[in-house]
Amino acid sequence: MRTAFIKALEEVAAQDPDVNLLTADLGFGVFEPFAARFPGQFLNVGVAEQNMTGVAAGMALSGKIVFTYSIANFPTLRCLEQIRNDVCYHQASVKVVSVGAGLAYGALGSSHHALEDIAIMRALPGMTVVAPGDPWEAAAAARAVAYQDGPCYLRLGKAGEPRVHERAPEFVIGKAIRVREGSDLTLISTGAMLHAAHQAVLKLKSQGISARLLSMHTVKPLDVEAVLQAAEETAAVMTVEEHSATGGLGGAVAEVLAQYAGRRAPLSIVGVREGFCRGVGNQEHLRNQCGLGVEHIVAAARKLVSLETDGILA
Repeated sequence: MRTAFIKALEEVAAQDPDVNLLTADLGFGVFEPFAARFPGQFLNVGVAEQNMTGVAAGMALSGKIVFTYSIANFPTLRCLEQIRNDVCYHQASVKVVSVGAGLAYGALGSSHHALEDIAIMRALPGMTVVAPGDPWEAAAAARAVAYQDGPCYLRLGKAGEPRVHERAPEFVIGKAIRVREGSDLTLISTGAMLHAAHQAVLKLKSQGISARLLSMHTVKPLDVEAVLQAAEETAAVMTVEEHSATGGLGGAVAEVLAQYAGRRAPLSIVGVREGFCRGVGNQEHLRNQCGLGVEHIVAAARKLVSLETDGILA
């Protein structure tokens, strides 16, 4: 996703000299072509995320479109006060980009696990929150957030995520992408969990369970219509995210369903449960440790469908 993002941003910057990229001393091996091609639109502020965000807010209030970039929690939690007060309060056109979200930097430990960022960013007034599901979506998201009004948070995976879509899908901020049709339940995935959710849907199909799959690349504003269609047209709804089960996609979907006067569809939230992930290992290892592996998703879906079928949730 990281490479798809920067290539798309280069295209945008080539057409619009107001588009700028600030980095907090990261992106080496990725940003050199951008810096060489657009030296007046690139700045490395050093390891100083609070300063980066303040500079970006000032530039944005002077008419620029500014992307800030760092890894995991650094461009969000470390400079949260600057994002809230400098960017959101002024509705500045600052696009906060975090690479390596979730457990992507697994081996570096809990300090580099970004598991609360969606919950915190979506609580900020005026903030748009986008988490693309594969490299196609990452490239489209880079172009889309550049011209989305006000502040945006773009949550990326790291590198090497497989493509799920066969070709570039239609990408509109706030509109989910229906990846597969199904009738027994709906899986709603956000971010880099899309591939695992897709694999789970294929396994469920081989077991006789028909699952719809939505890529909810925008968590705020949420595609309420797609959520309610899932609740009305399929037997149950399950969210899948590499994020805390508190306050992320699952929380956003639960807020919609709890206030809906129509059918009460059973909901299951697959995410990281309360507590830090204290294991050591790569992203796949930690996903499995946190219950986010393909087999975990399949088991959770089967349990949800069986509860509905047996009438326990009726």
